[in-house]
Amino acid sequence: MELSMLLLLVLLMGLLLLLVRGHPKAYGRLPPGPRPLPFLGNLLQMDRRGLLKSFIKLQEKYGDVFTVYLGPRPTIMLWGTEVIREALVDQAEAFSGRGKIAVIDQVFQGYGVVFANGERWKTLRRFSLATMKNFGMGKRSVEERIQEEAQFLMEELRNTKERVHKEIDLVIGSQRPPALDDRTKMPYTDAVIHEIQRFSDLLPLGVPHVVTNDTHFRGYIIPKGTEVYPILSSALHDPRYFEKPDAFNPDRFLDASGALKKNEAFIPFSTGKRTCLGEGIARTELFLFFTTILQNFSVASPAAPEDIDLTPRESGVGRIPPIYQISFLPRRGG
Repeated sequence: MELSMLLLLVLLMGLLLLLVRGHPKAYGRLPPGPRPLPFLGNLLQMDRRGLLKSFIKLQEKYGDVFTVYLGPRPTIMLWGTEVIREALVDQAEAFSGRGKIAVIDQVFQGYGVVFANGERWKTLRRFSLATMKNFGMGKRSVEERIQEEAQFLMEELRNTKERVHKEIDLVIGSQRPPALDDRTKMPYTDAVIHEIQRFSDLLPLGVPHVVTNDTHFRGYIIPKGTEVYPILSSALHDPRYFEKPDAFNPDRFLDASGALKKNEAFIPFSTGKRTCLGEGIARTELFLFFTTILQNFSVASPAAPEDIDLTPRESGVGRIPPIYQISFLPRRGG
């Protein structure tokens, strides 16, 4: 009899929690979303093949701003270029907090410029920017170090031996590209790098933000401390900014005259106050490594280009590149 009463009590408590969790008033006037279960939230409703697939379905039903319970607490999802910019740029201070990722937080415990908050984050950011500048970020000295590392990679590629079935020259045909310093003559190379970044989309959900104070956003009230995910993939594949977003097409980053053009939806390093500190040096590395490879090698594959699936595979909250064979054929004089 006592066991039966205990089970009944647990059931009643679960139903009570379900009712409480099912009403946004417990937290404020939150955006719409699926009704959560006690403790588990909406986790059982997520697609096992990847969270992004689940969020695509929820966006179609609830709109560009919706609430998901990834456990007992609500998480706000921001979908699309315009919504993400409204939050991270137009209301940058309110959305400048950094949310926790449980596995990573066990290591960093709120330290480090990426995961810190408040005055600690501001101090670390200023220190990091000053330190990176002192080490030469944005200067010729850093480019020289990157080029030196690129040469080590070239040696490793020359030492590998693969069987090649068919040679395929990318980007530049059989001619060597111009000197690395003369970047104005290489807008197509930049366009290819942009499209690789957009298409690979290795962190589609971005990194969680936290609202720093009670915030009015698009007619909703988001309480202080609520986690917010600006889903970067929704911007990088936004059909309002990219025609046929699921196709690989570097030409989308070039204007009619062949010059590189800006696209507001291209935010692989996020945007706003928490944009990646290393964006500048990352772009330099991508450009120098990519052009150095193209100067020294032709690219070959045993499969025809149209048979190669470049679509990243979902793995939890991230994506991983597919596995395929590629060979580097040394150019003459390269």
